[in-house]
Amino acid sequence: MERSVVGNEGPSVLGANSEVGTLRTVLLHRPGDELKRLTPRNNDQLLFDGLPWVDRAQEEHDAFAALLRSRGVEVLLLSEVLTETLTASGAARMQGISAAVDPRRLGHPLAQELAAHLRTVEPAALATILTAGMTFDELPLGPGGASLVRRMHHGGDFVIEPLPNLLFTRDSSFWIGDRVAITALALPARVREASLTDLIYAHHPRFLGVRRAYESHTAPVEGGDVLLLAPGVVAVGVGERTTPAGAEALARSVFEDGLAHSVLVVPIAQSRASMHLDTVCTMVDVDAVVMYPAIQDSLSAFTIHREDVGVSIRGAEPFLKAAADAMGIGKLRVIDTGLDNVTAEREQWDDGNNTLALEPGVVVAYERNVVTNSRLEASGIEVLRISGSELGSGRGGPRCMSCPVSRDLL
Repeated sequence: MERSVVGNEGPSVLGANSEVGTLRTVLLHRPGDELKRLTPRNNDQLLFDGLPWVDRAQEEHDAFAALLRSRGVEVLLLSEVLTETLTASGAARMQGISAAVDPRRLGHPLAQELAAHLRTVEPAALATILTAGMTFDELPLGPGGASLVRRMHHGGDFVIEPLPNLLFTRDSSFWIGDRVAITALALPARVREASLTDLIYAHHPRFLGVRRAYESHTAPVEGGDVLLLAPGVVAVGVGERTTPAGAEALARSVFEDGLAHSVLVVPIAQSRASMHLDTVCTMVDVDAVVMYPAIQDSLSAFTIHREDVGVSIRGAEPFLKAAADAMGIGKLRVIDTGLDNVTAEREQWDDGNNTLALEPGVVVAYERNVVTNSRLEASGIEVLRISGSELGSGRGGPRCMSCPVSRDLL
């Protein structure tokens, strides 16, 4: 049965089968107190390249959300949806607390005491703790007690780790067809993000009855590596975050559910600059991609195809050819991020390839990528520019910061 959400212009059907169908509903996370936890000592561990000016990051994000709303997109904010979920469901509260309180790190006495306290906290305050974390100084419990862990930790150490990368809602879930996939995030700093996404989709009233496309608690798959190239055609990057085992598990799962007929598994460099496939390539129209030119000729793909019995695997072969063949088109149009190597490398680092399509041929992009945006416009793509001087400190662009919940089907 189709499920709907109420958007700015009436109900919209949940799900997506492409990167470019008209965007109706999107899940964002407005930067919050979790970013204020970043320090020079922990920003590398928490996967940020610098310390963002949080007030400015919030202003930039508010402008991003306002732009989407101005184009008729319903914007769901994760902190608000999380609070609503915790209000509506005791099971969601227990799930969130259980994921946040780790007895292996805290010891059982402190973990039990902390969990008992969190069960008494109001939903909005609990949502803040689950996203922004908690230090030992902030524990509302007695100073000593029977916890050796508490006595030996410094007050500023985290009893619950913050989640500054929640800003990038694309990674912990994505929709394919009318189902949602909850991913398995690769790095320790991000693992718990999927637990919050999971409890929202499991317990928020508007998502009740939504079926899952894929769930993995072992082999990493991150949403930034998953591109819905066309109805039935999925590309999955394998590199720093998503593993071959994760890509294969995802392929077999979507085949079993009839959500795709072809999955292209695309090896990418295992580096910070190209942590996900969407840092080097995103769809900007039904037949067009914006792509980092340094990898255009070398990017390859293994094509996994659903057969009547089992699957077949072909390749590796050039990605652009494999994608066009799977999509049933003659050729993909390629728009690159600059003709000279220095400009292309700078704009790739600044997420010039990480665009969010609002409809075929209309994308949101960071304004700083002047050359890439000009090349997109010269190719007939409308570019809606946003500021990202502070938002980009975590290495993510408009696509990374958005999880489409509803797109018109192609």
